[in-house]
Amino acid sequence: MASGTFTASLIAPASGAFSITPADSDLGTPARALWVGTAGDLRVTLIQGGDVVLKGAYGLVPVSAKRVWATNTTAANIVGLT
Repeated sequence: MASGTFTASLIAPASGAFSITPADSDLGTPARALWVGTAGDLRVTLIQGGDVVLKGAYGLVPVSAKRVWATNTTAANIVGLT
């Protein structure tokens, strides 16, 4: 495979990242996974629907999310991986 011609897939490593400020609205870009730098509860809406609160989330959280809620989220320093 030539350099710069990678195919994106769900099992490939992340190729982009962006800071996330929790908000009660959808992310501009859905995240393939989340990095949580400061442990806490993390409420997300999954890409295929449904909300979940992940108690004590920290480090790499392998969920595809379209929203990281401000409501019920105490985790901080969150990065979306794409």
